[in-house]
Amino acid sequence: MDVELELLPVLAGRRTVVAWMLGAFLVTFLATRFVTRAIRTGRGPFRDASIGGVHLHHEVYGIFLLLGTGTVLLTYRPGGAWLDVVAVLFGVGAALTLDEFALWLHLEDVYWSREGRSSIDAVLIALVVGGLLLVGANPFDADRHAGELPLAVTVVLDLACALVAILKGRAVLGVVGVFVPVVALVAAVRLARPASYWARRRYLPGSARRRRSEARFPPGRRTRWDALVDLFADVPHAARPATVVGAPHAER
Repeated sequence: MDVELELLPVLAGRRTVVAWMLGAFLVTFLATRFVTRAIRTGRGPFRDASIGGVHLHHEVYGIFLLLGTGTVLLTYRPGGAWLDVVAVLFGVGAALTLDEFALWLHLEDVYWSREGRSSIDAVLIALVVGGLLLVGANPFDADRHAGELPLAVTVVLDLACALVAILKGRAVLGVVGVFVPVVALVAAVRLARPASYWARRRYLPGSARRRRSEARFPPGRRTRWDALVDLFADVPHAARPATVVGAPHAER
């Protein structure tokens, strides 16, 4: 009981930092999408930033913020209000960087293309992870386990199930499963999506599992996650004409 009472201030302080970081991340992401959409449509005073004729993507600011906050944390180890400030700056930097995740994944400007939807995926997954940390979901907290061996076994099994879930095309459930092991276990035993790495390697053409997978996930099938991504992406998805996808990208 005494140990649990001593941990309460630590956990409360940790959640406060996560709350500042998550709040800054969400506000920055929404503001960034508003500004980029305004630039795309030519509304408002917003314009593309450039240096020497080279378009400066906002992920550049994010990367420098992440480098700066990481350096401050490792070098000075701030506490109190200063730690909250660093958390806010880290959240801003993470949002600016992940909002252009598709650009550094594909090494080209696909912000408003179908490939650019992966940026929204990355941001939403980061918000899910932040929310889980905020409510205290943390399987790596050694203070909640009886010893190092149970912790190691739990972490290894949890990560293995999460990896299988991701390989089966269930990335969101896999990431959530890192923090909630039962979710990773359920996702790991469920049917893989036909286009996933797991299905391509383990579901032979014409096999029963391949047919079940294709029937469960038919081409063009829309999910609630797709509808959520549509709120921010404003780009064509797989069910729309391919000619739109190949259209030139609008300047931001």
